[in-house]
Amino acid sequence: MQLVISRTYSLSMRMSLRYEPTDPYVVRAAFFTDTDEPVEWVLGRDLLADGLRGSAGCGDVRVWSAVGRGDQAMYIVLGSPAGTALLEVPVDDVKSFLENTEAVVPRGTESGHIDWDLELANLFAKG
Repeated sequence: MQLVISRTYSLSMRMSLRYEPTDPYVVRAAFFTDTDEPVEWVLGRDLLADGLRGSAGCGDVRVWSAVGRGDQAMYIVLGSPAGTALLEVPVDDVKSFLENTEAVVPRGTESGHIDWDLELANLFAKG
């Protein structure tokens, strides 16, 4: 993927996407920079899927696909108090990743993959 700095300059970075069926609504994205530890963001799986078809999200995370305008990229904007990053990701990679997650947990069946007893126990333990 590319970290877009300006219209004419970007930096190559590595991004790793991870999906856990026990946390079926989210995708964990790790961004590897020059530091020892990757920067991790938690993204909604539906947000990424919606971003394949058009603009999705607001606030800290926004995604959209540029396919159809001669580009084969998906753009992800991540905002934090430290600043904003514009990422350019190959749309086919995201699409393939999401298809693999949906083979494990089809969209619309996510709630059946959550251990609700464990979630309630965690809530009550936090007081």
